[in-house]
Amino acid sequence: MGGPAVTASKADVAYQAIVAGIQAQRYEPGDRLVLAQIAAELDMSVVPVREAIRRLQSENLVAYERNVGATVVGIDPVEYQTTMETLALVEGFSTAQCAPLITEAELETARKINDKMRAQVDGREEFDPPEFTQLNKQFHSVLFEHHQNAHIHDLVHRGWNRLAALRSSTFAYVPGRAEESVAEHEQLLNLIKSGAAFAEIENAARQHRLNTLNAYLQHTEHTTERNAS
Repeated sequence: MGGPAVTASKADVAYQAIVAGIQAQRYEPGDRLVLAQIAAELDMSVVPVREAIRRLQSENLVAYERNVGATVVGIDPVEYQTTMETLALVEGFSTAQCAPLITEAELETARKINDKMRAQVDGREEFDPPEFTQLNKQFHSVLFEHHQNAHIHDLVHRGWNRLAALRSSTFAYVPGRAEESVAEHEQLLNLIKSGAAFAEIENAARQHRLNTLNAYLQHTEHTTERNAS
C-alpha cells in the first residue's frame, strides 16, 4: 500500500499562482502585489499569500518597498548571466545524477518534445519563441525530476523561476541558437540512453546551458557595438 497523498500547502499554491502570473505577464516589473486581492482570487487568507511573497523576495523576484508594499522586479543582464551560470552548474549535476533513473518511456517523451521543437526550427511550423521556451522547459523537466538531492532540485527550480521573471525568450534574440539547442538535446538523450558516465552527461548538460548564455552575450555585445557606432 502506498502512503498518503502529499498535497501542496496553501503557501505553495499561492507561490505557484504568483509565479504563473509573472510568466504570463499578468504581473509586470513594478506591479504591486496586493495580498488581499490575490488571497481573494485564490480563496484563501492573506497569511499563506504573505508567506509566498516572502519566498519570492528571497528569490529576488519580488521586492518590498516601504509605503508601497510588494512589487515585481525585473532581472538585469548581469543577474541573467549569474542565474544562467548557476543553473548550468546545478542542472548539469542534477541531470547527470538522475540519468540512471530515467526510463525508456521518459526518454521517448523527451524525444517527442524535442521533435516539436525541431518542427519549429526546420520550418514545418512557425517559430514561436515563447512556445519554444516552454517546450524547452518541459524537455529538461523530464530529465531532472528524478531528484536525488532535494536541495539541488530546489535550486534548479529557483533558477528556472528567475529566468521566467525575464518575461521574454532568449531564443527571440538569438533564434539561430534554437537549432543548435535541439541538436544538443538529441546528443544529451543519446548519452543518457547509452548509459554514459556521470561526468560526460554532467558536462554535456552544463555546456548546453552555457552555450545559450554565450549566444545571448554575443548578441548583446554586437548590439551594443552597433548602437555605439
